[in-house]
Amino acid sequence: MTSGVARLAALGQSAWYDNLTRPLARGGLDALVREHAITGVTSNPTIFEKAIAAGADYADQLAALGDVGAAEAYWALVVDDIAAAADRLRSVYDATAGADGYVSVEVSPLLARETDATVAQARDLFERIGRPNVMIKIPATVEGLPAIAATIAAGINVNVTLIFGLERYAKVIDAYLDGVSRVADPSRVASVASFFVSRVDTETDRRLGDGHPLAGRAAVANAKLAYELFEQRFAAPAWSALAARGARVQRPLWASTSTKNPTYSPTLYVDELIGPNSVNTLAPASIDALVRHAGLHADTVRRGVDDARSALAALANAGVDFDDVTDTLEREGVDSFAQSYRDCLTAIDAAIADGPPRRR
Repeated sequence: MTSGVARLAALGQSAWYDNLTRPLARGGLDALVREHAITGVTSNPTIFEKAIAAGADYADQLAALGDVGAAEAYWALVVDDIAAAADRLRSVYDATAGADGYVSVEVSPLLARETDATVAQARDLFERIGRPNVMIKIPATVEGLPAIAATIAAGINVNVTLIFGLERYAKVIDAYLDGVSRVADPSRVASVASFFVSRVDTETDRRLGDGHPLAGRAAVANAKLAYELFEQRFAAPAWSALAARGARVQRPLWASTSTKNPTYSPTLYVDELIGPNSVNTLAPASIDALVRHAGLHADTVRRGVDDARSALAALANAGVDFDDVTDTLEREGVDSFAQSYRDCLTAIDAAIADGPPRRR
């Protein structure tokens, strides 16, 4: 039986795995590519914090690093995992002519409000990893927007992360167009725009209260309107000139697509958001839910767009300030990743102090 995950490719959508551990980077990814047609991997500080703190997979490398600071050790571990995963996916990258096969790594979340430092670290990470199929993740904060443009202009692949609202998404597209217009060969740079989904419902539902008829509708509605904006902007004359030079569209990527509310279908944010030139990032639980799921249909993201617009408009009548929802989610997202990064450094400090574990 072909799993639902693999069927996404036939419907025009790439499936990327939203998880990375050392065992995956060292070989586990092969099965995901073979069995589920996974064509990319994303990571973030929370994923690395869990992976590094989980066990002894990193003990030998930490011991070999010697007396270094926790931050230096963190980046050494991360760079090695990202490089190994990129090597695993290089065949996908080559087979798709650079459309897929990417591994994403985020700049330090402590730099989310620092433009120049973000650009500098993006360049440093891309050079250190030394693989063409790596994307540097930069948050879509106000300060991140010029960093996105500058990094793209330098010919570095960018995964723009922590996008929640349509107004900010429009500015992300502007930043991409600015950056790619300054690249000598735009066909050699790729970008995705990571539009977060489930957290929108979590925060909106909290404000609506139990049992409200709009509960569970905001996230999908928001994403459908984002896709509509994507299609409009990448069909405009400003894009046509860049496309003629070989530029690639900046694909929308649906992030945070595991449902947080147990009463919602575990595949809600997959079923409703399928469309060409898009990516869905799947956590392990989503992979499990989709293995035997056959109810996937093409172009669902283009359906019900007018209803989506009405649903978001109705939020205001229900007393929900949706702009405040997206602003809150961005702030909390930045803070959450920053805390995960700090927690990871604490775990590394403890591991270095304890020394390598005894092996049985």
